[in-house]
Amino acid sequence: MDHYEELNLEAVSTESLAERPSNVHIRDFGSVCPPQANVGSFLDSLPDILAGRDIKRIIAAIVSAHQCDLPVIFCYGAHVVKVGLAPVVIELIKRGVLTSIATNGAGAIHDVEIALAGQTSEDVAAALPGGRFGMAEETSELINAAARQAYQEEIGLGTATARRIANSDGEHIELSILAAAYQQQIPATIHVALGTDINHMHPSADGAAIGAGSLRDFRIFARQVTKLGDGGVIIVAGSAVILPLIIEKSLAVVRNLGYEIGGFTGVNLDFIKQYRSALNPVARAGEFGGEGITLIGHHEINIPLIAAGVIEKLS
Repeated sequence: MDHYEELNLEAVSTESLAERPSNVHIRDFGSVCPPQANVGSFLDSLPDILAGRDIKRIIAAIVSAHQCDLPVIFCYGAHVVKVGLAPVVIELIKRGVLTSIATNGAGAIHDVEIALAGQTSEDVAAALPGGRFGMAEETSELINAAARQAYQEEIGLGTATARRIANSDGEHIELSILAAAYQQQIPATIHVALGTDINHMHPSADGAAIGAGSLRDFRIFARQVTKLGDGGVIIVAGSAVILPLIIEKSLAVVRNLGYEIGGFTGVNLDFIKQYRSALNPVARAGEFGGEGITLIGHHEINIPLIAAGVIEKLS
């Protein structure tokens, strides 16, 4: 049989295009940014659609939190340092926009190397076969010494490391995010998985000291989370596993203790979609009655744009 019964479409109902709800409207279109315009004009020229809308929402949330004296917690992985964004983050720290920072072990390592030598990120493929990868002496000695000091003084690993950088004879201390946090007296925490960082390979590494300092940093970080309240902001930039999980466990223990933290904004900045950072803090913000925003794109473009937008609005 070559002919089959067809559905008769004569009775299909239609509606007016003008009355039909639509997701895109010309009022949301972008425009050509005029020559020599400021950053605000450029951002205003972006379409109020998808990422163009999201970057404006992120800027607005940070500005609002700052003006309301609420936390803006910045959690960043090593990639943020490796793509040259330390000056941008430091400027936001100095202006009081970022109220606390958190990084992983790799983020601390690259920060230390920039401060001490003005260079970082070795060629793993070239160094690994010959057994030289991760063997820079100064980097690991500073971090491991800071861990021992943190253990002795019962302070956080982040504070001890930041203080040691700030008091070192490094040639580029002004480019250390951790040192800037220490100098501005805001919490800086380092969250470590033992065996994942180059300093763990050195004989000076003390697992008990590193673990104790990092656990104390978890508690310091969780205390900052209790302040998010209605309108605080927590940002993850370039951490696929460690920092999203730190956020998740902080939210869990903070709620267990009875703190009300609903209504915060959770932001994920990354160049690819990651499973855990899509949950923590983005999905969790929505679950707590707030707003979650994911902005996918290169850190070296999006973070300076966000920072410039925030600074312009606040000034």
